[in-house]
Amino acid sequence: MASTEARRECETEGCSKDAKLQCPTCIKLGIEGSYFCSQECFKGSWVSHKLLHKKAKDDKNQNESKNCVENDINTDPWPGYRYTGKLHPHYPLTPMRHVPGDIQRPDYADHPRGISESEQFLKGTSQIKILCPEDIEGMRVVCKLAREVLDIAALMVKVGVTTEEIDHAVHLACTARSCYPSPLNYYNFPKSCCTSVNEVICHGIPDRRLLQEGDILNVDITVYHNGFHGDLNETFYIGEVDEEAKKLVQTTYECLMQSIDSGRNTTSFILLMSGFTAAPTLSSPRYAVVFVPPCVALSGGWQDETWPDGWTAVTRDGKRSAQFEHTLLVTETGCEILTRRMEDNGRAHFLNQV
Repeated sequence: MASTEARRECETEGCSKDAKLQCPTCIKLGIEGSYFCSQECFKGSWVSHKLLHKKAKDDKNQNESKNCVENDINTDPWPGYRYTGKLHPHYPLTPMRHVPGDIQRPDYADHPRGISESEQFLKGTSQIKILCPEDIEGMRVVCKLAREVLDIAALMVKVGVTTEEIDHAVHLACTARSCYPSPLNYYNFPKSCCTSVNEVICHGIPDRRLLQEGDILNVDITVYHNGFHGDLNETFYIGEVDEEAKKLVQTTYECLMQSIDSGRNTTSFILLMSGFTAAPTLSSPRYAVVFVPPCVALSGGWQDETWPDGWTAVTRDGKRSAQFEHTLLVTETGCEILTRRMEDNGRAHFLNQV
């Protein structure tokens, strides 16, 4: 008995003609179906059809990245380097993540060295931009989105999770909100957020190290949306932490909030009274109509050094560091925290971990 080939309809919307022509790219990518009745129908459907190709490529890249993480052995990228504390990087890193082309990007996103031309232009100038009502609304929106992303990252923070996994969740949360993750490719920074563990003061690169009981972790989020950046960070406890860690994190948070409440920087005084040290090159806010005051406290001395990756700043004595950061809007009527948490009366997440 002769076999009969199943009838296939053209996949162009509104066309039900018999189809025998198959998309060559779909064949190459292993996508089933994708039949059309004519070249005209194929060309007419191209705008929507090519999205299938993009999804297949993204899925392939993601699977390759996952296999890289699962199969490769953790290695130290700088043999012989003298680390200041117990923390070491866990390489290799996964490839830089893809951002969909329809998401607006900052000017450094596609620069081969990640250089921001607009930032270079503003260096050395003392001019402060006064935001118009439309700009203020843009900042409100982007800061709300940044807060949502950090809250998603907070759900990931626990023993046994890698900072690489947190970075992946952050990246997906950004792109789902049509935001570009601002750290990505900024001067070639390879990840979508900064994760700073224990003695790392700031700019830690997410990697494959498992978070351990007793760690403290800072997650720093910045997102770019409609021409504006929203920036904030919080420090978290990983499982049960010792009293020194609790005091360090609590004091750092109180410094930031009291500085905001008083309208001036009381950080140095509070830190000294509590027996901690401020990081002088990292805790000086640049005051403007919208500004981001970080509060950084160290449990030991103030000296720092940077790992060979050019980013990871660590305490020279290997002691732990904590940091909190908000984006603030300053107007004639006062100071507003644009990145304030919407739940739990604005309290930081670590306060619910105690």
